[in-house]
Amino acid sequence: MRRIALAAAGATLALTAALAGCSAVDKAVDCVQTADAIASNVNNLQQAVTNAANDPTQADQALDDISKNLKSLGDKTDDADLSKSIDSLNTAVDNVRSSIKNGDNTPDISPVADAASELGKVCTS
Repeated sequence: MRRIALAAAGATLALTAALAGCSAVDKAVDCVQTADAIASNVNNLQQAVTNAANDPTQADQALDDISKNLKSLGDKTDDADLSKSIDSLNTAVDNVRSSIKNGDNTPDISPVADAASELGKVCTS
């Protein structure tokens, strides 16, 4: 009877560890997928800034998309490095948004691209 109880306890621990591993893998996959979406959003932002004279609302939409993806990712993580990368990218997005609001039709978006690249590195490390 005791061997059965120990075997059951061992199986429970193994299953818990496996599920925790799956959770970590799922989180990593979510991170990479979100980083890919943000990279696409940054490309859209670059195009929007290039075409700002034709449609200035495109840049706002691209910035909104980045912010939405960052919020989703931030809600799913408790990783300090990832949180720091999210904060950096949020700051860069806010700075571009402020520049546009203040009349800059061609804001420097390189800090957004740099922060997005760093986020991608954090997600894949």
